[in-house]
Amino acid sequence: MANSESWAKIFNDYKINDHDFDNGPFPITARMIKDSCQGFTETSQKEVRILCKQDSRDSRPQVFKDKGLFLLPTHNGKYVIVKGEGYVDIPAITTSPVVYKSALDFKLESSDIGNSEMQHLDFAYASSLVRTFMDDPSLLLTIRGRKYTPEFSLKVNSNIINVGGVQTEVDAGYEGRNQIVLIEAKNSEVSDTIIRQLYFPYRQWKSQTTKDVSLLFFDKGADGIYNIWQFGFSDKMDYNSIYMIKSGRYIIEGPNTK
Repeated sequence: MANSESWAKIFNDYKINDHDFDNGPFPITARMIKDSCQGFTETSQKEVRILCKQDSRDSRPQVFKDKGLFLLPTHNGKYVIVKGEGYVDIPAITTSPVVYKSALDFKLESSDIGNSEMQHLDFAYASSLVRTFMDDPSLLLTIRGRKYTPEFSLKVNSNIINVGGVQTEVDAGYEGRNQIVLIEAKNSEVSDTIIRQLYFPYRQWKSQTTKDVSLLFFDKGADGIYNIWQFGFSDKMDYNSIYMIKSGRYIIEGPNTK
């Protein structure tokens, strides 16, 4: 990783290597990270946003991998380095893809322009695949863009971590009569993702609606197949209580495939 050298310096500067992570996380701020890395010349080695983006197990700096650590934001410009499992596996779906008949009766020309995760997700929704997967024809697109979490506490192993005002963003959120559906989308197949991307929006909306909150992970593979996984949390307070509910693979047939 290009930022492994930066994090090695951060750990040395603040004596993080001497910290006993079994007794609790190590708090660190954006200012501390910036001060430690100001001598580097490459943007990827000193930009706080880049250094703190660790969305998969493999994207972690080497020192995090060696010590079994992951990074969580807690407030604006504040983080904790935590020992534990910060990621959830996105299991390969081995069943044959289901041929899904699009609800569209005309071709969406704009859906053929570009190759972004948002574009693929919007097409899946326009085709009514998301509604079909969730067995909820009432779902309407109502949530998009950045929001900030309310104050809440979470548990990682025996550690209680307090969070508030952390920026979150879902790729799309849908509201139906009885539920909110939040989606994290990727433009390529991944084997794991940081739980935070599902957990923080989940906690945010659990506090802001009386409806059920459902969580989906979505990607479109290089083979053109749409993959959807539904996850849940068995304990709202427990970051690691995530579990998979169901999954599916789909080939969308309709005007855009002719």
